[in-house]
Amino acid sequence: MSRPQPVAVAALPTRPRLTIDLDAVAVNTRLFARRTAGELMAVVKADGFGHGAADVARTALVHGATRLGVTSLDEAFALRDAGLVAPVLSWLNPVDADWASAVARDIEVAVPSREHLDAVIAAGRGARVHLHLDTGMARDGAAPSAWAGLCRAARRAELRGELTVVGLMGHLGCADVPTDPSNAAGRTRFAWGLQVARGAGLRPTQRHLAATSATLLDPLSHHTMSRVGAGLVGIDPSRTTDLRPALTLTAPIVALRSVRAGTGVGYGHTWQAPRATRLALLPVGYADGLPVSASGRAEVLISGRRVPVVGRISMDMTVVDLGDTPAELGDLACVFGPGRAGEPTVRAWADAAGVPEHEIVTGLGGRLERVHTPSSTSLRRLS
Repeated sequence: MSRPQPVAVAALPTRPRLTIDLDAVAVNTRLFARRTAGELMAVVKADGFGHGAADVARTALVHGATRLGVTSLDEAFALRDAGLVAPVLSWLNPVDADWASAVARDIEVAVPSREHLDAVIAAGRGARVHLHLDTGMARDGAAPSAWAGLCRAARRAELRGELTVVGLMGHLGCADVPTDPSNAAGRTRFAWGLQVARGAGLRPTQRHLAATSATLLDPLSHHTMSRVGAGLVGIDPSRTTDLRPALTLTAPIVALRSVRAGTGVGYGHTWQAPRATRLALLPVGYADGLPVSASGRAEVLISGRRVPVVGRISMDMTVVDLGDTPAELGDLACVFGPGRAGEPTVRAWADAAGVPEHEIVTGLGGRLERVHTPSSTSLRRLS
């Protein structure tokens, strides 16, 4: 029987760290502000796409955004609790949401149905609402068949002084492919919806259809405002524009071992060493947001070299094959970053996992140490 190979273990490993580059958010915000003549709404739902809602919001407001957008009222309340006073729109809530608190805290709300409208009216006077039309995604928003009735009811409530219709909104499902015919159909439906609303006597000053991809590629969809979320943190679903990624994830090497050819790694031994090699263990796994589906496909950067993830990514651990790459205990591996130092990007991990980049950044777990820092220091310890 062969003897077990000795394993070196770090005594005091540091925690995996997620560095959020707010300079990148600033650069991206300025780019989007230049792309549209209308207002720019910074969408900071899902904790600012995993980057910190309040920090992304503050940065975006300084660099060209004028309004904020979120899905739930809880997200909107959190922005107010953080001291943000800019206009905030919340657009995805159940009928029995706390509309009264929304009004009291000066939060604008989307209304996608007659039931939502009646609930907002019942909560008391003063609501500022955006009527939401389904422009072709069959998700949120009023169906075209219900639109005229919703507009008429909203106008009656407006005349009674119960609320003010300040906006009309929709969403395009294929804006990342500008030639897709559904985009033209969505623009046409939105124009029709506006005509119906005006025919009912409504005069919404905010009209918004474009999100990140449409803001970049489809000026016909811009209207008076564009809603940009993923783009602010460097994600372009259309992959046409050079945005600046804002996240860097690093993890220390906490164990090193030399193994013989044929050694199986991880659960199920899905990878077996084709040769004698050296393995490094990183204390980060799927509980921290690394997708299991990237196992055996993703890479990390160690000592200036890309090395492959081997074996199945575990809840708390990821193993990489160093080969002849020099490394010591405590050295930092860059799991992903902006790509400027040769490290994998969020996009590379998303491609390896077969998921959108949004899924990677919004799935990063709470165990990760989070640090907001300018880009000039993001990769200092990796050199």
